Amino acid sequence: MSQHSTPGPKASVTTPSQSRRQESHSQSQQSRYVDSFYASPDVRSRFEAYNRLQASAVAFGEKLPIPEIVALGGQSDGKSSLLEALLGFRFNVREVEMGTRRPLMLQMVHDPSALEPRCRFQDEDSDDYEAPIALSSAIADAIRSRTEEHLKKIRAAVSAKPIVMRAEYAYCPNLTIIDTPGFVLKAKKGEPESTPDDILAMVKALAAPTHRLLLFLQQSSVEWCSSLWLDTIRAVDPTLRRTIVVVSKFDNRLKEFGERWEVDRYLGASGYLGENTKPFFVALPKDKGNITNEEFRKQIAHVDAEVIRHLRESVSGGFDEEQFGPYIGFGSLKRYLENELQRRYREAAPATLALLEQRCSEVESEVVQIDTKLEATSNVAVLRRSAMLYAAAMARHVGALIDGAADPDPEEWGKTTDEERSESGVGNWPGLTLDVKPANASLKLHGGAAFERVMHEFQCATCSIECPPVSREKVANILLAHSGRGGGGGLTAAAAGIARASARSW
Repeated sequence: MSQHSTPGPKASVTTPSQSRRQESHSQSQQSRYVDSFYASPDVRSRFEAYNRLQASAVAFGEKLPIPEIVALGGQSDGKSSLLEALLGFRFNVREVEMGTRRPLMLQMVHDPSALEPRCRFQDEDSDDYEAPIALSSAIADAIRSRTEEHLKKIRAAVSAKPIVMRAEYAYCPNLTIIDTPGFVLKAKKGEPESTPDDILAMVKALAAPTHRLLLFLQQSSVEWCSSLWLDTIRAVDPTLRRTIVVVSKFDNRLKEFGERWEVDRYLGASGYLGENTKPFFVALPKDKGNITNEEFRKQIAHVDAEVIRHLRESVSGGFDEEQFGPYIGFGSLKRYLENELQRRYREAAPATLALLEQRCSEVESEVVQIDTKLEATSNVAVLRRSAMLYAAAMARHVGALIDGAADPDPEEWGKTTDEERSESGVGNWPGLTLDVKPANASLKLHGGAAFERVMHEFQCATCSIECPPVSREKVANILLAHSGRGGGGGLTAAAAGIARASARSW
């Protein structure tokens, strides 16, 4: 930041007594924020109302797109720390470094009964969820092991397949947060050179759906004019209409501000983000000790209060609190996200209600039809007629199959010759060691076509059997007996007699 710009108008100086009142007011606001946002009956009632609405839609087999947030930014820009703060509890995901190689899709579910978070991972090969993880500290280990096993299995350095974790908690909204791999300029040692490009393509694909909010994080140590990834975000969202810019680790920058004009110029990001884009400035607790979830949330509020206190007391003239105050602190960011979330819920509610009304109407119609059928079961004549019609329909269907029909689909219901043998349990034809392959053996056939193929297979098997040798004495006895009877059929009858005799002795 240049130190030679012309300073703005001289601001009024804050007296010590005013500073103490402002600090007290700020701490009071932060305390109310912790109590209200995480435990407000109004917030809970709104979440629960949409929960019931969404649950009803899901019961009818409908999947509704709930609001989603995609966290974007460079490696070590604080995405995972912000993720924990949004959740309201810590699970040491920052120590995993999974964000650099595989996305984490976190499905937050507001459950008033879950005073402690219940976290479950989705099975890697199905849509089922595994048993809940008892300890939050075990979540990081699970993420690390899943990342390593999957990358080893596919023999790759990165993967677009997300790790899906469901977190049920009383202090989180119904929301999906996707922690994406951090942008990098150069691949790690031992990784393919294409790793940075692979990560970039993956993140752009995750950010593409228009119903997703983009949470772009950039460290406060980076100047706006030298932002490495802002152009990348604009490639996905050119007007930054659905992008929320967050300056992370803001406390690291505070000591560089001495005058009000310095602070206001930095907070304004003039000329870099546009007039309609206001960045948020966030600092989070650095303490990595073992603390309760409640203490963690209180630490977040305390850090917010300390940042505001520093800007008021340690900067000459303070800062333009009216213009920038709503954008400083994690509490401000979360309130903004919560309001945006509620707006999207409200916008989705009419369409959801209309969908439910349509499904209810369809179900009512089906219930009327079922009631009519149930009433008909008390009439024996109607039941007899229904049974006859059903039997006739089955007979026609079987006849059509024997005559040859393409319905039902042979690819689904037909069998190859090998499949027919396997399911029949017969195996090869008796008396044959060679495998008999009729014509069209590899095709899936059913009905009359399958019957004709079996008959052809029987003919092939019969012709493959070697007849047993017949002695001259047997032939002579049969021929001489028939020759004495006269008539043109003597030889034919003799041949048939020889065949019968041989078959009985074989």
